[in-house]
Amino acid sequence: MIDVRSDTVTKPTKEMREAAFSCPVGDDVYRDDPTVNRLEERAAEILGKEAALFLASGTQSNQTAIMTWTNRGDEIIVSDSAHIYEHEVGAVAVLSGANMRTLSFQNGIPDCNKIEEAICEEDIHRPVTSLICLENALANGRVVPVSVMKEIYDMAKRKEIPVHMDGARCFNAAVSLGVDIKELTRYVDTVSCCLSKGLCAPVGSVLAGSRAFIERARKNRKLLGGGMRQAGILAAPALIAIEEMPKRLSVDHDNAKRLAKGLAKIPGIVCDEAAVEINMVFFRLETEKKIREEYPNYLLEHGVKVNGETHGMFRMVTNADVTTEDVDRIVKVTEEYLETAGR
Repeated sequence: MIDVRSDTVTKPTKEMREAAFSCPVGDDVYRDDPTVNRLEERAAEILGKEAALFLASGTQSNQTAIMTWTNRGDEIIVSDSAHIYEHEVGAVAVLSGANMRTLSFQNGIPDCNKIEEAICEEDIHRPVTSLICLENALANGRVVPVSVMKEIYDMAKRKEIPVHMDGARCFNAAVSLGVDIKELTRYVDTVSCCLSKGLCAPVGSVLAGSRAFIERARKNRKLLGGGMRQAGILAAPALIAIEEMPKRLSVDHDNAKRLAKGLAKIPGIVCDEAAVEINMVFFRLETEKKIREEYPNYLLEHGVKVNGETHGMFRMVTNADVTTEDVDRIVKVTEEYLETAGR
């Protein structure tokens, strides 16, 4: 079965399974799990921060960061297409009691001037802006240039407002831009990095920042039920994920470009090849609704898992378990379906 619903579907490698089986463990709440400690040390080094914290998921990591940066009644600035706003169940309101000021950007690339104009300072009628949230790579598969991140960070420093980055796919962004990951994280105060997407770990994210921030975040993680015990079993594969798996992400990117090129050649499909900057391919079927609705079922019958369309667009995500041959298979099956459905 070829699964391109997301890069969260990746299976842990043989080395990850072996590491989980044999790693030393302890009680992480007491901070005596040596494998978790090692993961957090290495994550901080790799991401260019003083300290890091191991969490169960990207959502838990982002929400822990927001809880740590804000007070109840504060406001945070996010993109209207950001994962924090779109896909985290309104947790900012529930957990932090904060308001989200959402901004719309062309292609999702943040605009420093728009962000600066949206900042609320001391005003009896308005909440105070206490955090700017960025995302890189973006949910639409594009990446934010380093120059844009620097511009926003410099402005935020002048305003004395911290910057958090949802870096669920930050290594994809770094690979796409051809820079070391530290070139992205140097322009944010905290970063959340998902290890269970394209990096193939079975579970987990890391949150990195200053040592003082991570100490406060550790208590908020506990509040959210994230205080784990013998978590080294999860941290061992996560350590391999962050140290080794970014080296192969270019393969996923190349496969995504190949997939986009193949799909774009099929009559009835609109796919912007130039928009493929990481491992995500978005496309539209220009056909009647019934044919679009049956497309995922047809693919499933032919060994391909894909989600249904959202806002008129289909998304396919290449990952470590998808080969070049799999990509060609997807293109062939899609072409066969549209030919059959059009008769």
